[in-house]
Amino acid sequence: MKLPHCRPSKTEVSGYLDDCTCDVETIDKFNNYRLFPRLQKLLESDYFRYYKVNLKKPCPFWNDINQCGRRDCAVKPCHSDEVPDGIKSASYKYSEEANRIEECEQAERLGAVDESLSEETQKAVLQWTKHDDSSDSFCEVDDIQSPDAEYVDLLLNPERYTGYKGPDAWRIWSVIYEENCFKPQTIQRPLASGQGKSKENTFYSWLEGLCVEKRAFYRLISGLHASINVHLSARYLLQDTWLEKKWGHNVTEFQQRFDGVLTEGEGPRRLKNLYFLYLIELRALSKVLPFFERPDFQLFTGNKVQDAENKALLLEILHEIKSFPLHFDENSFFAGDKNEAHKLKEDFRLHFRNISRIMDCVGCFKCRLWGKLQTQGLGTALKILFSEKLIANMPESGPSYEFQLTRQEIVSLFNAFGRISTSVRELENFRHLLQNVH
Repeated sequence: MKLPHCRPSKTEVSGYLDDCTCDVETIDKFNNYRLFPRLQKLLESDYFRYYKVNLKKPCPFWNDINQCGRRDCAVKPCHSDEVPDGIKSASYKYSEEANRIEECEQAERLGAVDESLSEETQKAVLQWTKHDDSSDSFCEVDDIQSPDAEYVDLLLNPERYTGYKGPDAWRIWSVIYEENCFKPQTIQRPLASGQGKSKENTFYSWLEGLCVEKRAFYRLISGLHASINVHLSARYLLQDTWLEKKWGHNVTEFQQRFDGVLTEGEGPRRLKNLYFLYLIELRALSKVLPFFERPDFQLFTGNKVQDAENKALLLEILHEIKSFPLHFDENSFFAGDKNEAHKLKEDFRLHFRNISRIMDCVGCFKCRLWGKLQTQGLGTALKILFSEKLIANMPESGPSYEFQLTRQEIVSLFNAFGRISTSVRELENFRHLLQNVH
């Protein structure tokens, strides 16, 4: 579909975001010129480029998955000798000292269990403790000890257009929106079945009638969807011959997804939701700074020089994030009556956990990889924002040592934010490209 070159693009967004005190222009300036370059450098380091994931988990919701057979949908896992020894030997710990502490703590916990119990029951008690530790989790996480879990080099398996589309891809997003967002079944998303602008206005007038938490849930999912579509448009397969493949910006694809006229008003809303998602993850990173400032925390790979340099860069980035002037106020969530707020928070958490499980139903393995990573990253951000263990001990007395993040959570948290940061940067690139087109 060729777009007319005579009319201006309607993909630009500006001004204040809903339920926020921040505006698009402030985010653009902060992200594109102060944060993005340093964040990309951090994500290229060994600690953050290797992510352990199980791409063989069966879909828990339906059996008729059509696995994408395209070469670009494949994921190449790492050979054992490609992953730093420090990461392999302590995939969810921070340092050699932390390994020893973990072993001692586990022995103490086991010793505290009634020794008259059978060995099987003692192990079960320890599993209950682990379950308690995961009570703040917003994601269904992979068992990284599973034989099916493998390390993937994210730099060698970039998120980009793979050709995965059609009914299978549509079913994933349809189930996410129609069955897991907080809305009546009778309300359909605009353009879900080719609805016009009147349907779009009806939907958003209903959405505005929701409480702030349920509105935010929809905006987070919509923002994640928008971010993924920005990536696919920015790294589109432009040329595919036996000689070479060429990836780059596809302006037409971008406009089809986000142009206000072509999407009947929906596209710019999607982009504003992307900025909303950016603010949520940015706030989580600012809030968890004391956790990473602890002297015993390392980005442990076994290379002491690089580990020290990367921690210094990490803290530099987090202090920059802390300085952002218009952070989202998470205290506006789950306020009011204590019992009602607790139930709403639990519903919010369980809905998002369900979405994380849907990622195992994606038929394209590369899309599944990045879907799992980004949902885990957002889930980790929500855990940080709403963890009772963190809230009760911050900021006056420093982070609670009961609050922990696994290496998987740390890697997914920063890579997920890196994807959102990249999307915001790519929006500027597309603005320049559209100006040249017109």
